Amino acid sequence: MNLNSFSGTPNIFGLDYLGFRNLRSVFWNLSAAELVEQIILRQEGKISRTGAIVVNTTPHTGRSPLDKYFVISPKTENSIDWGEINRGIESPQFERLLIKLQAYFQGRDVFLQDMCVGAHPETATSVRIITEKAWHSLVSQNLFLRLSGEELANFSPAFTVICAPGFQADPSNDGVNSSTFIVLDIEKRLVLIGGTAYAGEIKKSVFTYMNFILPQKGILPMHCAANVGNRGDSALYFGLSGTGKTTLSSDPERKLVGDDEHGWADHGIFNYEGGCYAKTIRLRKELEPVIWKAAHQFGSVLENVVMDPLSRTIDFDNTQITENTRAAYPIHFVDNYVINGCASHPRHIFFLSADAFGVLPPISKLNIHQAIYYFLSGYTAKIAGTETGLGKEPVATFSTCFAAPFLPLNPCVYADMLNNLLEKYQASVWLVNTGWSGGKYGYGTRIPLANTRAMIHAALKDELNDTPMRKDQWFNLFVPLRCSGVPADILNPELTWKDKKFFNATASHLITLFDLNFRKYYGSVSDEVYKAGPRISG
Repeated sequence: MNLNSFSGTPNIFGLDYLGFRNLRSVFWNLSAAELVEQIILRQEGKISRTGAIVVNTTPHTGRSPLDKYFVISPKTENSIDWGEINRGIESPQFERLLIKLQAYFQGRDVFLQDMCVGAHPETATSVRIITEKAWHSLVSQNLFLRLSGEELANFSPAFTVICAPGFQADPSNDGVNSSTFIVLDIEKRLVLIGGTAYAGEIKKSVFTYMNFILPQKGILPMHCAANVGNRGDSALYFGLSGTGKTTLSSDPERKLVGDDEHGWADHGIFNYEGGCYAKTIRLRKELEPVIWKAAHQFGSVLENVVMDPLSRTIDFDNTQITENTRAAYPIHFVDNYVINGCASHPRHIFFLSADAFGVLPPISKLNIHQAIYYFLSGYTAKIAGTETGLGKEPVATFSTCFAAPFLPLNPCVYADMLNNLLEKYQASVWLVNTGWSGGKYGYGTRIPLANTRAMIHAALKDELNDTPMRKDQWFNLFVPLRCSGVPADILNPELTWKDKKFFNATASHLITLFDLNFRKYYGSVSDEVYKAGPRISG
């Protein structure tokens, strides 16, 4: 390995397998306190008034989906669902990038974290995260599962991530789209990340790898949060960014299993991770006390959050850098969490959609065919301010399985697995609109978080099982007529709109978008699933 020095806790499995030579220093499995020291010494970030590290990743403040690739190999050629999301790259191009990274790291310091993914012993996968930035090492330590001293000493990585934001690819010679790249080689169990400092690329690269290997073991990988009640009743919360997945699962009345990535096996559900990567824009202490407290602790990393340079106070309302502000913290910063990261089979499953068109019912119960339809649809809506280039009108987003950018296999593989698990364990599935009521975005208002929590709590306590339901004429959904703590009119979106013709036109428009999106599954799903979606009557 030819390094001048090392610090931390090394193990017997070095870096020779990566071809790394002449490194200056390797900072091996440093503690949070040691990493904070390095971050400040290297001027990678600043410390807030409460001790959290604040970093800025501009120009990349989100993922770069057009710069993500899979290496084409005998193992992936016929298994990856190739297309616009899963782009292919040839092995020689990957090797060229790896050689350039080997050269780039010569004479530089390297930070290394040996971690684990998969809380259940039968699914535990060892992962090594190698970074040029100390703060990326701290984020990795916060997000993945930590190992004991003995486990570290005998560590052997099953998967490796190399992250070098300072290295820029040459698109004309390296066969990539831009100077940024995220390239995953399933055969070599190695991912290369360059040209971007956004920490979500590390997290989601590991998630993507798990989404490839777990189905082969009969385990459903899921982009969802999970928590568990005092009765041992677990619940899953699927949803895209901005739908409230982390917020609703971080419930003081229930123990948190995890906030983002889980597996469902014959023994129950389990967290992939050991931490949370919470969206923090417009975070409120009174509404989200669990996330607020964790985000302010020493060792947490606040990504692209604005801080007053004099008082060192955090301004979660400030969108100067991005709407996609994040807090990365270990799960033990949450007072009420499941220590072993595992729970029983889910009793309730919630599909969260922030419907900015304001026409979806706030909560409705799905049968198994509807569950698979809405799982494959993965619907939410984007609004102005959440992404560059968006206008004043809502934009429907369909991310299959609520995880399209991270699914290497055909979506129907995951849908079939969910169908089998629902049939076997009989979980109740609910579609929850955390978006708008009384009109679409710009006209109506966001459904109050307190109302959404009340509906979810009612479902979790089985209070809605005996509640009379009405069949929604637009979306073919069964909607409760009443719910404790929720005004009756909110339960029927049409009643909250002043302009009924505008409601009808908006609902018809969204239903058309659902239909257009789902046509790609014709012939791949059963007729019952295909017909389970909304239809324009008449």
